[in-house]
Amino acid sequence: MKLVALATAAALAGPFYANPDSNAERQARKYEKQGRPEAARLMYSLSRVPQAFWLTGGSPREVRNQTDRIVDAATQAQATPVLVAYNVPGRDCGGYSAGGARDYQRWIKGFANGIKDRQAVVIVEPDALASGCGARHIKRALTRLHRLPNAAIYVDAGHSHWQPAARMAKRLRRVGARAFSLNVSNFRATDELIAYGTKIGIGHFVIDTSRNGQGPRGTRWCNPPGRGLGQPPTTETGNPLVDAFLWIKVPGESDGECGKAPKAGRWWPRYALGLARRANPPLP
Repeated sequence: MKLVALATAAALAGPFYANPDSNAERQARKYEKQGRPEAARLMYSLSRVPQAFWLTGGSPREVRNQTDRIVDAATQAQATPVLVAYNVPGRDCGGYSAGGARDYQRWIKGFANGIKDRQAVVIVEPDALASGCGARHIKRALTRLHRLPNAAIYVDAGHSHWQPAARMAKRLRRVGARAFSLNVSNFRATDELIAYGTKIGIGHFVIDTSRNGQGPRGTRWCNPPGRGLGQPPTTETGNPLVDAFLWIKVPGESDGECGKAPKAGRWWPRYALGLARRANPPLP
């Protein structure tokens, strides 16, 4: 466990990496051309907040190259990238984000080879364990990912309004998780998530605060209206078990085709602007 602690400390020591060519950045330039200065300001502010990079497909070579480019850019910027591995077979149990690699172990090997010995935070397969899909693949993937010397690895554990803590703890132990993530792409309140993660009790965790600034809207998870950005990424969490608050879900990317929303993962300017306007705390 000593090596894990050192890897986590290294990965979380520096600032997190913000994509210099994000959808929010491009949207800000469009708003400027349209003569919408306040909307442009909010999108520029959003674009400067470090957010995760989702790796969702491609061949093993392609994911290796894509990961390498991201980590290389972050390293040159003296920052740590947050990467999401999201390509497990049976992904999303066939829901809005259905898909997955044919040969997941080769894909994960390519993903890990793109990181090499550099610093990174890795979120492993959002929703998979909580939904009951992909545990066998995740267990084998962790065998490779845990060998990365300077990466902090967090297996996703859903959120506080999904599985009971005891059940989630059992699933995490079964795959060999050493740390976990909560609330990816969801809206649960931070205090509620801290209590839930503490109850799971298997170690340290990170919380996705990208869209929980206004809390949840009932149990609705697919693009609920009236939500807002939450606490910006930081390792100053006030709790020794919570390694960081992170923006793992990219604010403004759709959860799926509910109502008139675009497909899962597609950029949705109107939703992004609403999240930014209702940010809690407010964007600078």
